[in-house]
Amino acid sequence: MLMALAAITLSASTPEEDREEWFSDEDNDLPATLSQRKTSLRGASRFLATRATATTCDKNPKVCKAAGSAGRDCCKKKCVDLKTDRVNCGKCGKKCKYSEICCKGKCLNSMSDKKNCGGCNNKCKKGSSCVYGMCSYA
Repeated sequence: MLMALAAITLSASTPEEDREEWFSDEDNDLPATLSQRKTSLRGASRFLATRATATTCDKNPKVCKAAGSAGRDCCKKKCVDLKTDRVNCGKCGKKCKYSEICCKGKCLNSMSDKKNCGGCNNKCKKGSSCVYGMCSYA
């Protein structure tokens, strides 16, 4: 099977002379500017070399209030949501522990909290408990 595939591939290939005809520059339909090869980028536009300066919220606090922003509050030059951000929970720099999440600006353990079982505002029914982030696990 492999031998047959190799034979078909070799017989379908074109000789070198035919390849030169296919890729000759005589009948080039491209405009002169596209068909010429560039040897150097010197003298080219510096558009790619320029960098846009990022607008940070410490200089312009309105950036955080724009649509699509990560949050409405500014902490260490970044827009954050103090109600849900684990690194800035309730105030800038207040970190939640590894097993905790930030709900309404408070660090909570969602694995055992009845009012936030498995996530924020996920309340367990009366009489059930929160174990491993699930209501009435056992």
